[in-house]
Amino acid sequence: MKFETKAIRIQTDRSQHREHSTPIFPTSSFLFNDAEQMRQVFSGEEKGNIYSRFTNPSLREFEQKIIALEGVEEALATASGMAAVFASFLALLKSGDHIIASRAVFGSTYQVLSQNLQDLGIECTFVDPLYPDTWEDALTERTKMLYLETPSNPGLVIIDLEKAAAFCRKHNLLFNVDNCFATPYLQNPAAFGADIITHSATKYIDGQGRVLGGVVAGKKELLEKVYQFIRRTGASLSPFNAWVLSKSLETLALRMDRHCSNAHDLAKWLEKQPKVLKVNYPFLASHPQQAIAKKQMRLGGGIVTFEIAGGLSAGSAFLDRLKMLSLTANLGDSRSIASHPASTTHLRVPEAERFKIGITDGLIRISTGLEHIDDIIMDIKQALEA
Repeated sequence: MKFETKAIRIQTDRSQHREHSTPIFPTSSFLFNDAEQMRQVFSGEEKGNIYSRFTNPSLREFEQKIIALEGVEEALATASGMAAVFASFLALLKSGDHIIASRAVFGSTYQVLSQNLQDLGIECTFVDPLYPDTWEDALTERTKMLYLETPSNPGLVIIDLEKAAAFCRKHNLLFNVDNCFATPYLQNPAAFGADIITHSATKYIDGQGRVLGGVVAGKKELLEKVYQFIRRTGASLSPFNAWVLSKSLETLALRMDRHCSNAHDLAKWLEKQPKVLKVNYPFLASHPQQAIAKKQMRLGGGIVTFEIAGGLSAGSAFLDRLKMLSLTANLGDSRSIASHPASTTHLRVPEAERFKIGITDGLIRISTGLEHIDDIIMDIKQALEA
């Protein structure tokens, strides 16, 4: 089956009522026929649901769709994207280990890598994502994992997944990729050698700003450790959110086609505006990694970033002048969203680190929604002119 068909037709067994659309299973626990069956399910001798912190039909349907769409062996749902990222670290690393990470990562991820992991005795070295030849310098005898985002949030840096995977194979490292911006529809990191893939399902997978959710996907052997971590710590997704996300996957391809079309048209229009200093979009000819993006992505994604002169004050003023675009802490929504990374998502990242990955004080991030492109451009146009 093709992507669109799998996203719609993979579903859990119907109940005795034979409903067409999969029901939600909002229950905390599940019944057993007798004590022996209960023992067998708890021991793993028999498959079955036990307790919704770690087994629930609504979660499993969502996970099975991700397995099929990402082309991986296993997937596990989590309460949020950051829960997925954190689980992918803590389940597979221990005190004394070392991780190499691209410095072009989401602000909260940067804080986890630079502070929370350090507090637990796991060291992190940030590397330039554009120069993989320099990553060798960061290696230590304790290095266990390479972590990166591509496209990155918010600078839209594109990292060659094949080269990164080759680096990991050479040095026997786990290869961990955040695939949130691309989604399984646009990019499949496992096909290029990734061992672990994370998503904030809150973003494009939901697509309408309704629920929180995350996913860790990848090799079954590694995901068993992640499963035990989620089971013990309670970083699991609720059945209702899993049901929403599973239904959302049915329209992911349609939505991403429109997101990408709108974003590409907006990026081309922005390049012609005199008050815009620079535009970042992976499929623009001006993007320095366009060839890599086209090699590993189906389309360029739904995010556009651009720089305007005037720094923090100009960025804030631009946002204040918008009339239609939303100012909110999210992306991947059906509604177009504008944000100013230097004063929001990356506020706590040191200025020098921000500048190294292109997050200037005048950088604006647009999550291009599903509205008509003319209306999106009109709102940005009037805000720039004002």
